[in-house]
Amino acid sequence: MRIYEMKRLITYLTFNGNCREAMSFYRDCLGGELQYQTIGETPDAGKIPENMKRYIFQATLIKDNCIIVATDLVCDSQLIKGNSVSILIECTNKKEMKTFYKKLSEGGNPVHPIQNTFWDTWFGGLTDKYNNNWLLQYK
Repeated sequence: MRIYEMKRLITYLTFNGNCREAMSFYRDCLGGELQYQTIGETPDAGKIPENMKRYIFQATLIKDNCIIVATDLVCDSQLIKGNSVSILIECTNKKEMKTFYKKLSEGGNPVHPIQNTFWDTWFGGLTDKYNNNWLLQYK
């Protein structure tokens, strides 16, 4: 069996018109550099209805080794938020973990309070106001 090396795994989120707002929220919570490209800025902008040109074609939030990419482009089956995917942040200390948890929980649902687990890891989980699931841990 051949083992393949992966360069990196990037979280890619899809929104339905509120990508700019959500990614700005994540930047405010986590820090990092955020860049946007609207649909109106793409080479196909002339083919796109005027009301869609403000939507985000791609947004990228980079902080250290963490990358979140997002879009407002939704396939024909529409956006269905579920609980099958979570974004996991490995924090560098408990203070950072508590800060991220508090900020990301604003307007959302703090599902699992931060606590020390039986596997000797600090852990917490929440669903943010955009219905994305976040897990935070510190070892």
